[in-house]
Amino acid sequence: MRDIRYWPASVFALLFALQVHAAPATNRGADEAAVVATMQAMFVAATDDDLPKFHAVAAENFYAYDVGKRFDGDALMQLIKSAHAAGKIYVWRVTQPQVQVHGDMAWITYVNEGSVQDAAGKKEVTWLESAVLKKDKGHWRIEFLHSTRVP
Repeated sequence: MRDIRYWPASVFALLFALQVHAAPATNRGADEAAVVATMQAMFVAATDDDLPKFHAVAAENFYAYDVGKRFDGDALMQLIKSAHAAGKIYVWRVTQPQVQVHGDMAWITYVNEGSVQDAAGKKEVTWLESAVLKKDKGHWRIEFLHSTRVP
C-alpha cells in the first residue's frame, strides 16, 4: 500500500466530502425505542379517535394497507371512528418489536396482540404488522403501515 503522504489531494477531498455528507451519528437504542413509542402513540390516537394526535405521528404522505384495502391516514382514522360508533372497542399492543434504523429511515415489524369487543363479546385478535418511518426534525413519523390479521 502506498504511503498516505503520496495520496493525491483528490482522494483526501473525496474522503472529506464523504465524512461531511455521512448520515449523522444516532443513538440507535434511543431511536429504536422512539420508533416503538411512535407506533404506540398511533394506537392511542386511534383508540381516542384523536385526529390531531394521529397527525403528530403520521407523515403527510402516510398510507396503510389494512383489511385488504389502501387507506390514507384520515380515511383509516375515519374507518376506526365509524367502528367505534358502531360499538366496537379495539385494544392494540405492540409486542415483539424488531426495529431497524438506518440514518433517518427505520422500519419496524411487530406482533399486535389485542382484542375486538362488540355486542357479541370480546375476541382476542392478533395482527402481524410492519411500518416504515422517517425522522423529520428530530421526530419519527410513520409513512407506511401494513397490517395482516392472523386467522
